[in-house]
Amino acid sequence: MALFQISVLKNYLKRQDVEPVAKAYKKFSKYFHNPSIQQNIREIKEEGFQQKFLIELFVNVFGYVINPDQNYNLTTEYKNEKGARKADGAILKNGNALGVIELKSTKTKDLENIRQQAFDYKANQTGCIYVITSNFEKLRFYINNAVDFEEFDLFTLTQNQFELLYLCLHKDNLLSNVALKIKEASVREEEVITKKFYADYSIFKRELYRDLVKLNMKNEVFRTEYSKEDAERANKNIICLKNLKN
Repeated sequence: MALFQISVLKNYLKRQDVEPVAKAYKKFSKYFHNPSIQQNIREIKEEGFQQKFLIELFVNVFGYVINPDQNYNLTTEYKNEKGARKADGAILKNGNALGVIELKSTKTKDLENIRQQAFDYKANQTGCIYVITSNFEKLRFYINNAVDFEEFDLFTLTQNQFELLYLCLHKDNLLSNVALKIKEASVREEEVITKKFYADYSIFKRELYRDLVKLNMKNEVFRTEYSKEDAERANKNIICLKNLKN
């Protein structure tokens, strides 16, 4: 399922500065859309490309600083708080994992196959919000739960599609939890839409019933129901008038 409500997402996308996004896409497409590089990625083993992938995408395109550089916010082989297992990568904020990254080779065709492993790493990092999985060709982005996600095909990504990837993954956006804010706003908007739908449906159902009764006034049952409804409405009006006087 998609992470974001469409109208909410559009508002956030409109706020993005067009120029840095375009520059980032140029860097991105120069590498990930290169046919020779794509072929090499498809043939390389998982361990042989993990760090290079993080550098090409997260450092060169999205502005992260990778360990061991000073003030790094991206690292490889990030150990769980308990146990010896390690995520392939992690995005750090104030020294803690804000997001975990799990990588496989392109031999892993369906990213669903590594979802559980990635979320096991998340569960072992206090305060972790984001999960990113990739087979170097496709990438999934999750926020908190394993149900909703956005998936991107890095080898065919258009500039319009890249705008969403940039919104989710760029250093300045992710470290300030922009994606989480969009998700929370989306939930609120969906609640508003749902309440309005049920309110409109209730009115529709009531009006449909009244029309049905009016069209069948020759039937004694319908005449009785119509009279009852008029009486109930009159009683309600009387009560409202009394309350106003008091």
